[in-house]
Amino acid sequence: MKKLLSLVIPFLLLISCTSTERKITLPSSNASSMNQVLVVMDNDLWQGIEGDELRKVTGEEVLGLPQREPQFRVTQIPVNAFKNLFKLHRNILIVAIGKETGFNVKTNRYASPQTMITLVANNKESLISLIQQKKLEITRVFKNAEIKALQRKLRRKQFDTSTLKTLENLGVSLEIPINYKLVDDTGDFLWMRKYIKQGQTMNLIVYELPITSTEDTEGKNIVSVRDTIGKKYIPGQFEDTYLITEQAYSPHTFLVELNGKKTFETRGKWEVKGDFMAGPFLNYTVVDKVNNRLVVVEGFTYAPTTNKRDFMFELEAILKTVKIKN
Repeated sequence: MKKLLSLVIPFLLLISCTSTERKITLPSSNASSMNQVLVVMDNDLWQGIEGDELRKVTGEEVLGLPQREPQFRVTQIPVNAFKNLFKLHRNILIVAIGKETGFNVKTNRYASPQTMITLVANNKESLISLIQQKKLEITRVFKNAEIKALQRKLRRKQFDTSTLKTLENLGVSLEIPINYKLVDDTGDFLWMRKYIKQGQTMNLIVYELPITSTEDTEGKNIVSVRDTIGKKYIPGQFEDTYLITEQAYSPHTFLVELNGKKTFETRGKWEVKGDFMAGPFLNYTVVDKVNNRLVVVEGFTYAPTTNKRDFMFELEAILKTVKIKN
């Protein structure tokens, strides 16, 4: 009897575990385009003031781009149509009138990866107020989820960064996709480039600077520093031309935290001094007090006459993988 039990019990446990695993296995979310959000909201609300208020959130302009581009692409369906393939969207925003007011975030409810936000209020006025109160959180939750999803995708094929002497010398790691090609690697300055089409490019640069004053740790010298770096390392196509910060556009700088480090995020536009080339840039200046330095990672795009939001979003996903090893 004991021998029989010793055989049966493990078998039952195996069945139980397998059954449990099957219950929690979710289908993959559909291959919706980057920054796509499915809004589940009845038509009367979507076409009214409530929808107008929500569109202010999803349609908010991305900072630092030459053309106006919204943060998200939006597809709207009424609540009764939310079934089948619609439930497999990666980002879902449900907005409705109900008995109780609430804001809820769930992950992997119907598919994986998936982020679902639900806003419910007991009347239209309260719903408008709730949308206004939660607008920053809605953007933050969906954007962070999209960054992580894109990072997972980009990790599938990585450049062998052990061959890059600048990253080695700086003691910095950065996850760079394999389709970025080396332009320059001096040991102090790294420049990688991805060719898109018809002369369009996406660029990554990495360098460090010593901390020489409190202004350096307060993000006050970012523009002057990047102009100096541009003159030294990033020439234009003609003699005596080089990359600088566009003088007619004031960049936006924010204090953020990146992988546990105090960091300044700067979004703006670059141009080539003495030429007509220009485009957006995203700069992260990481304060490394342990080594008394600033580590700078930046992405910039050259893609005239083309929308650049998704190009810059890919660069952001890459830049946010930066880590200081020591």
